[in-house]
Amino acid sequence: MNERGFYGWRIVGVAFVCDFVATGFLFYSYGVLFKAVAADFGGSRLGVGAGLMVVNIVGGLAAPFLGRAIDRHSIRTFMLAGTVTSAAGFALLSQVESLWAYYAVFGIFIGLGNLAMGNLAAATLVANWFVARRGLALGIATIGVSLSGVVMPAVATWLVSQVGWRGTYQVYALGTLLLVTPIVALYVVKRPEDMGLRPDGAPPPPADHVPVDERTWRTRELLRAPSFWSLVATFGLGMFALSGVLTHMVPHVTDQGVDPYRAAAVLAVTAGCGIAGKFVFGALADRYDGRLAVWTSLAAQILGLTGLASASGLAGLYGAAAVFGFGMGGMVPLSATLTGQAFGRWSYGKAMGLLRPFQVPLNAIGVPFGGWVFDVTGSYDWAFRVYGLAFVIAAISIAALRVPAGER
Repeated sequence: MNERGFYGWRIVGVAFVCDFVATGFLFYSYGVLFKAVAADFGGSRLGVGAGLMVVNIVGGLAAPFLGRAIDRHSIRTFMLAGTVTSAAGFALLSQVESLWAYYAVFGIFIGLGNLAMGNLAAATLVANWFVARRGLALGIATIGVSLSGVVMPAVATWLVSQVGWRGTYQVYALGTLLLVTPIVALYVVKRPEDMGLRPDGAPPPPADHVPVDERTWRTRELLRAPSFWSLVATFGLGMFALSGVLTHMVPHVTDQGVDPYRAAAVLAVTAGCGIAGKFVFGALADRYDGRLAVWTSLAAQILGLTGLASASGLAGLYGAAAVFGFGMGGMVPLSATLTGQAFGRWSYGKAMGLLRPFQVPLNAIGVPFGGWVFDVTGSYDWAFRVYGLAFVIAAISIAALRVPAGER
């Protein structure tokens, strides 16, 4: 089969849509809805920011079980269940009357639903279909993440102005069902072997060839591997800072007197430049030492964050957002790609799932930490300094990653 006709590229398309919905309807809309939700529930940015913390905690606790189950059972069933659960969560969010109900819906419905619909499930699906071009395939699939950041801040801003934040979540409930359910039901196939194919569309290997990629890892082996803890620290710290910067970017920019639409455009620039980052860093990880790609990604984010914290004009904010976004674009595909390189295809879901609970303490506090700093100091200055330090420590941590020789 020629490369252009390889069914795995349809799988990439499915993951693209799932990532767009899972990230755009939740993460990239969260900062836009932030002030409206906070106004209804007492005005505390810490209190509203904790909603994403709950999503991270629940997702982290559930990920090891879901990752192992996805490796063993039907991934299509899990993705369909996740789609329905996420849609139900958005519908319920439109009806909550207290922060406690808000947290419960985010934890039970959105946290579990997004994990099974996109995120862990989508990355595992793509990793099952690609080995040699896994970085590029995951980069393309996760462009859905960045594209949602280009589109959804403006969409969310308009929806909030027209129907309020509750009506916005009702639209998201319907959109989740209509966009995701048909393509998952029609196109998801767990592995190329289920269709008589090979990863990347490659011809069948010689009978006596056993690829490094097809080793199965036990849980205790994963926990003893230095590379496992390198990935925990690098991407846990990276997402702590990344989630905090992205969620508080719109509030930070509007606090400087920029109107909401232009502030949303700053976030859109960030996400748009992330598209280029996904291509570049995915290709780098396929061809060269993945640590080099991680260091480059983190350096760009540190530079961009410095600009966001110090820029006084809209042009400076756009420039800093572009640099930050380019670096940010590498984080999701690099995390997924390097996990696959380190632990292979047949234990991918287990490895990705097991990483999550160890990263959750870092991931979960990134957004509420920024809200707390603002509530106490009246600005994001100290929060941005801590986020920058987290990026630096992440760059040091990735040095411990080791990839088997057969994966290079």
